[in-house]
Amino acid sequence: MANQEQLNRMQTGKGFIAALDQSGGSTPKALSQYGVEENSYSNDEEMYTLVHEMRTRIIKSPAFESEYILGAILFENTMDRKIDGQWTADYLWEKKNIVPFLKVDKGLTDLASGVQLMKPIPNLDDLLTRAVERNIFGTKMRSVIKEANPDGIRDVIEQQFRVGLQIFNKGLIPIIEPEVDIYSPDKAKSEEILKQEIKKQLNALDKDVKVMLKLSIPNVNDFYKDLISDPHVVRVVALSGGYSKEEANDKLAQNHGLIASFSRALSESLNAKQSDTDFNTELANTIKAIYKASIT
Repeated sequence: MANQEQLNRMQTGKGFIAALDQSGGSTPKALSQYGVEENSYSNDEEMYTLVHEMRTRIIKSPAFESEYILGAILFENTMDRKIDGQWTADYLWEKKNIVPFLKVDKGLTDLASGVQLMKPIPNLDDLLTRAVERNIFGTKMRSVIKEANPDGIRDVIEQQFRVGLQIFNKGLIPIIEPEVDIYSPDKAKSEEILKQEIKKQLNALDKDVKVMLKLSIPNVNDFYKDLISDPHVVRVVALSGGYSKEEANDKLAQNHGLIASFSRALSESLNAKQSDTDFNTELANTIKAIYKASIT
């Protein structure tokens, strides 16, 4: 079963979740944004080593502290590497008091019915077994909604909860992430359908089942208030979804009880060439701003 101390922290703690989980396809982009160009590595192993160095630098930074950060989402390659001789998840919890999550999806299918479902996740059961062994608390998986298509949105939510239940039954807390594209012309309509479908799924759960939700910041402020107070829901977190850091924080602050789970907005001002002092100052400023928007 999920670690009770970690569960309490996720339910009631003040702060936000740091998403450090860009994976295979988006790693070159994450590195390039950090100032490490593609000619700096010649194969995947070198690329993953560089991205682990970047994440290690973030995690070990004195700015990356539990006063502001409740949890961190890792991807599989990071879970399987160490920081100062400890598995990353153990380092996060034991040294930083930050709850470790793992991204488990394998990317998205092609657009159909206005949505992108998750690709099948082969060997999910084995991955979850390893995650439990590595002291991971919960998981994250993402789908994308581009149009207010009721059938497509229902399929997304059904798939998310079906896999979410499999994850919960392994003793982990799933973060269900049906992202609504922030550039979608009918975003508000999609959010209405999405909320109805999520409620339907929550109402069908056994009473002991717990999930988290990761949603785009809604068009209507406090639109997810009733999801935030649902007994099945440990926490509702928001993705930055392509908004700039400032815009994401401004919008988030208008939504009470909604906390951040930002990735790009967290690391957009960091650079490999910064001195540790500059890097830590930049990261501290970003973390404090996201925290402030998360505790409204």
